[in-house]
Amino acid sequence: MALMIVHHPGYTIDLPASHPFPMDKFRVLREQLGHRPLATPIEWLTPQPAGIEALARVHTRGYLNALLYGELDRAAQRRSGFVWSPALVERVRLETGGTLLTLEAALDSGLACNSAGGTHHAHADAASGYCLINDLAVAAAHALAQGWVERVLIVDCDVHQGDGTARLFTGVPDVFTFSMHAARNFPARKAKSDLDVALPNGTDDGGYLAALASYLPGLLAAYQPDVVLYDAGVDVHRDDRLGYLALSDDGLYQRDAYVLGCCRGADIPVAAVIGGGYDRDIDVLAARHAQLHRAAADILERTG
Repeated sequence: MALMIVHHPGYTIDLPASHPFPMDKFRVLREQLGHRPLATPIEWLTPQPAGIEALARVHTRGYLNALLYGELDRAAQRRSGFVWSPALVERVRLETGGTLLTLEAALDSGLACNSAGGTHHAHADAASGYCLINDLAVAAAHALAQGWVERVLIVDCDVHQGDGTARLFTGVPDVFTFSMHAARNFPARKAKSDLDVALPNGTDDGGYLAALASYLPGLLAAYQPDVVLYDAGVDVHRDDRLGYLALSDDGLYQRDAYVLGCCRGADIPVAAVIGGGYDRDIDVLAARHAQLHRAAADILERTG
C-alpha cells in the first residue's frame, strides 16, 4: 500500500531573505521525500485551494473579506507575521485545501499526510503567529458538515498551544481538542482546550513520550473519534529556535510513530500535518519534518 502525501509547489512563495518564517522548508521537504526511499511507495496528491464556503465555517465573513481582498490593517498584518500579498492568500488557501484533501484521503485509506499545515493559531476573526487560516479547524468542520464523520479528535503536539483551534471549538462536542505543548511559550495567554497537557521547559524524549502515553490511548478509547487530525510540529526539538523542549531526532520519530500507531491500532483514520518548526538550516529542518512521513510509511508497512 502506498502512503498518500499531499503537496503543492504553491506551498512555498517568495519572502524577503530576512523573514523569520522558514518558507523554503516545504519545497525542501518535498525534495527530500522524493530522494529518500520510505518503507512504502508514495502516492502524491495535489490539492486545490480551499473554497470560501469551507473557510467560512470557522472564520467570520468580515475577516475573510479583509484577508482575501487585501484590507488587513498594519496591526493585523503584524499579528499575522506576514505582509499581505495575493500570493500569500493563494498559499494559505492551498495549504488549507491540502489539509482538507489529507483528511479525505485518510478517511479513504486510513492514513495520509500533508507536507504543510498545522496553522493552529488562527482565530475566527484574526490571524496570529504565522497562521492566517486555521486549516485544522476548517478540515474538522468540513468533515462534519459533509456528514463524513460525527466526532473529530485533534491531537496537537506542536510546542505551542493550539489556542485558535481550542477557541474555535469551545463548547462544540463534535470536536475534541487535545494540546500537548510547552507551558511557558507562545501564546502568552492560553486558551482552554478540551485537554491541555503543559510540559515544563527542557522535557526530553523520555518525559515527553511518557506524558503522551499516559493520555492518548485513554482519550481514543473514551472519545472514540471517527477521525484524528494530528499536528506533528517539530518545534519540540531541542535545537528549535522557538521551542523550549528537548526532543531528539529519534524522539520526534518515536512520538509520530506512537500517535499514528495508536490510531491505526484502534482502527481510527488519521490525517497528519507537519506543524511548526524553526531552524535557519532548512535542510536540517526539513529532515525533522520528514520524520513524520518516515514514521507513517513504517506504520503503514506494518499494518497494511
